[in-house]
Amino acid sequence: MGVETTAGLKPVDSPHTRGGTRPRHVLLAVSVGNMLEWYDFAVYGFLTPAIAQSMFPAGDLTASLLLSVGAFGVGFLTRPVGAVVFGALADLRGRKFALLWTFGLMGAATLAIGLIPRFAAIGVAAPLLVVLARLLQGLAAGGAVGGATAMLTEHAPPGRAGYFASWQTAGQAGALLLGALAAATVAAIASPEQLNAWAWRVPFFASALIVPLGLYIRGHIDDPEAFVKDRAASSPLRLLWRTHRAAVARGFGITIIWTVATYFFFVYVPLYAHTVLKIPISTTLFTNSLALAFMLGVSPVAGHLSDRWGRYSLMIPAAVAIVLLILPGFGFLLNHPNAAALAMFQVASAVLAALFIGAAPAAIAELFPTGVRSSGMGIAYNLSVTVFGGFAPLIATGLIARTGNPLSPAWYVMLACGLSLAALLLTLRTSSRGPC
Repeated sequence: MGVETTAGLKPVDSPHTRGGTRPRHVLLAVSVGNMLEWYDFAVYGFLTPAIAQSMFPAGDLTASLLLSVGAFGVGFLTRPVGAVVFGALADLRGRKFALLWTFGLMGAATLAIGLIPRFAAIGVAAPLLVVLARLLQGLAAGGAVGGATAMLTEHAPPGRAGYFASWQTAGQAGALLLGALAAATVAAIASPEQLNAWAWRVPFFASALIVPLGLYIRGHIDDPEAFVKDRAASSPLRLLWRTHRAAVARGFGITIIWTVATYFFFVYVPLYAHTVLKIPISTTLFTNSLALAFMLGVSPVAGHLSDRWGRYSLMIPAAVAIVLLILPGFGFLLNHPNAAALAMFQVASAVLAALFIGAAPAAIAELFPTGVRSSGMGIAYNLSVTVFGGFAPLIATGLIARTGNPLSPAWYVMLACGLSLAALLLTLRTSSRGPC
């Protein structure tokens, strides 16, 4: 299908002359940078039980866990703010400029979490400082997706935007994999007492090495020529509000499955397997790593196929499968609380999620012209993540505590993904942007 244009702004798939950076160099640099950046954000989720003991002690174990996963969710409250601030910077000052700032802020906040003293040492200041660091992480993460996806799609050769953009999600999967492996290794080596006392901090200290490496990698790529030629002459936020509100709404809807699948299957399920099914945390993290390896491999394949078959030809069947299979899948897991069943459930979830998520970044990016792409995608994505994704572990944990039904977390996935599927079908019907 054709792509609508806005005066002075160039769409993603218009031919243009590249800058000095080769597309494959950009693909590698942005993907590795994303992986390192999102590792910082994700590692908290994998070590939630240990952080709960150290930083959020309470008389009741469930209350302590709820406080800790609540702090995980708090990190999502500032993501829309980050999308506005860094998205506008990316559309005005450049993709590279904004990505360097988000990476540095993310790394500093992550290192700070590892350095905060225990509750036993400084009292209530400990959880308050953790929450502050999570808010700063959310601010950085909010600006990362729009800028990175814009950088990838605008550097992509003609007809390869889906494949290039899929490395945004592959980078996130790689980050989750790296975080899960780091957490699993620490949990396997340290005793439970050591893990709760100090060993959980070790993966956070890795930021001291990750930040300089990430800044070096991202410092050696150029802004896309399309952006250099066609950046917005006025405020991208004002232009976005005036002419692209419907595109933001459609991007919001598409993102629901993306974010729920990511934070439910790969952050909450390991926690569920440990706290409800009583599977050792080191086992749950290693099976999660296996699933994330599948997602890392399938996402670029899905992006490539979306360039050939169309974005929605992959996304809609994957969304339907997730809605229909989540409840029986959870039932299977509950009736077979062992590592083999957990691995099967997680790998199947990863494949379905990757088929949707691999095509989603390009589908959303193609809703916006060049001059507002980073802002538009960042706002649509992060509003959806804040509402539906970030608090998924808290909602799922609260549902079990409230109902006593270990299958109840599946209800949330069915509801959220059902809403996203409806928005996706509406987008397919009404939007004239991008391949379908």
